[in-house]
Order: sequence, then structure tokens, then C-alpha cells
Amino acid sequence: MIYKSLFVSIIMVLLTSCGVKEDKVRPTIQTIHSSVYASVIVQPDSLYQVFSSVNGILESNLVEEGDTVIRHTPLVQIINSSSKLNSENARLAFNLAQKNYSGNTAILDGIKEEIQAARLKLKNDSINYYRQKNLWEQQIGSKAQFDAKKLEFELSAHSLKGLMNKYNRTKTQLQTQLEQASNDYKTSIIKKQDFTISSKINGTVYALIKNPGEIVNTQEPLAILGSTNQFIIEMLVDEVDIVTIKKGQEVVITIDAYAGETFTAYITKIYPNKDERNQTFKIEARFKSTPNTLYPGLSGEANIITAVKENALTIPREYLVNGNEVETEKGLVSVKVGLKNLDAVEILSGISEETLLYKPSKK
Repeated sequence: MIYKSLFVSIIMVLLTSCGVKEDKVRPTIQTIHSSVYASVIVQPDSLYQVFSSVNGILESNLVEEGDTVIRHTPLVQIINSSSKLNSENARLAFNLAQKNYSGNTAILDGIKEEIQAARLKLKNDSINYYRQKNLWEQQIGSKAQFDAKKLEFELSAHSLKGLMNKYNRTKTQLQTQLEQASNDYKTSIIKKQDFTISSKINGTVYALIKNPGEIVNTQEPLAILGSTNQFIIEMLVDEVDIVTIKKGQEVVITIDAYAGETFTAYITKIYPNKDERNQTFKIEARFKSTPNTLYPGLSGEANIITAVKENALTIPREYLVNGNEVETEKGLVSVKVGLKNLDAVEILSGISEETLLYKPSKK
């Protein structure tokens, strides 16, 4: 019975001894990285929603989801009967304005003929006037005859001048009408073209939102397009960490769809506006080496490397007490802390590489 008690005591000492060894460490010299955590959403570069500038009904989708398109490729066709009628009316008005201005039955041609007749009449009345004037100066004929010829001459001159003014005025009016009709027709053509919505980029059709027969307006998107091979990483960083983020910093990323794999990227853009709802800032990064297959909306996590220090004196993070103390054989000792990450803490002063540390819960 005594031997049994002694055996049990030895076992307990051994177990306690093993537990103590597991709960104490010495600081180590290593390279430490300080990082900031961020949630990740992967999106195609140049991602945009396609909107219509006109109202109507979707006649057909001219592409399918997943199709690769080039710039100006037609995507959807919209129909609107009133637009077609307006375009046709504008064309007819433009053709009429052209005929009125320069066609075979142009209004100006009629005025030109009147002007030609008025010039001939003025010429004839001028001859009669000066002939009568010469006779009158020779005391031949009567004063009434002279005055009559003079009046006819003056009326002819006035009539010609009026027709010339009428011609210039009419020409200006017809030219203005032609330009207005031309502009209206061009506008109707542009509006008609607006009923065929085309791609603004070279990329991929990621979504078609409307089906044929549905009503189209200017407020709801019709499709979503984005880059085929270029993707950006959108991250949300807590406001307490944003001041440590700089362009060009390295990012280590894990994507849920690629379990067990990590990817590296670099910061390319920092949005200065804070999201008041969740107190975060949006930043963007690009892959150094893009995964083989990516889809819009893939999620993951990221650690943004904000600082790197080699040959740093470090301890496991769980050995730090109250943020600036460690437990040693002599009790709690204050230390000065440097870089931190999820696993380790840099110690700038207070202990050495030889100091034996205990976990806070055990000694």
C-alpha cells in the first residue's frame, strides 16, 4: 500500500513537471511581421452596370451570360414604337426642308424669277423715264407725262429692292429651318441608336438582369460587365487600423473557394471616405499572381503586412500580461512592446533572451 502511494506520488510529480515545462518559454530572435486583418471580396476590374438611356420594352438579349465581348458589341435591343415614328417624322421634315431650300421646287427659285422680272421692268421703266426726262428738258411733252414715268421708275426700283430683301429673308429662314430639321433628324437617329445598348469595354458579360418582354427604364440596370482577366481585391479595414495602410504594402490573402491556399497581392488604392454604418474604410489590391479561375463576389480574408523587422526579440502573444507585462521567476516584469501579430509580440526592453517566462495562468 505504501509502494502504491509512492508510485502515485511519483506519477503526479512527473505529470506536474511536464505541465510546467510546457507552460514556460524563453524569448526568441526571429523576423516578425505586423499585419492588419481585412475581409475580402474579389471583383472583376472595370466592373459596371449597364443602364438604358431610354424607356421601352426589352426585345432581346443579344449576348449570353459568360460571353466575352469587345467594346461596342451590341448587348440588348429595346423597342419603342413612338421613337420609330418620331424618327420617321424627323426624316420627312428634314427632306421637306431640303427641297424647300435647294430642290427643284425650291421657294427661292420662285423669288428669283420675280426678281428677274422686276429687273426687266425696272430697266424698261428706267428707259422710259430718262427718255421722257430728256423730252421734258426740251419742253416737249407735258409735266404729267414726265411725273408718271418718274413714278413708274421709282416704284419699279422699290419693288426690286423689296424682292431682294424678301429673297435674303426667305433664304435665312429656309436655311434655319433646314439646320433645325437636320439637328432634329440627327437627334432622332441618336435616340434610335440608344435602343441598341452596346458594351463600353472589352470584357465578360457576368449577368443579364432583364428578360425579353420586360419593361426597361433608365433607373434599373440591364446587365453587369467587367474585365475578363483582371481582378481587384476589395477589402474593408477598421478605422483604428487605416492610418497604418499605405499603397504598395504586401497582402497575404486566403479565398474560401481555394481552401488551404494563400495568395499575395499589393495595395493599389485607398478610399478616403469612411463607411459610417460599419466604421470601415474600403481599400483595393491586385494579385501578384492571379488564381486560375475567379468569379465576381468570391470572399476571403486578408492580412496586410504593415511592418517587418528582422532579428527581433519576440515572445508568444499569450505570454503577454496586461498589454505590457510578462511573468518571470521574479514575478511580473514591465516590458516595452514593439510590433505585434496574431502569434507573437516584439519586446524592445525589460527582458533578455535568457529570461524564463511563464504563462499568465500558471507559474
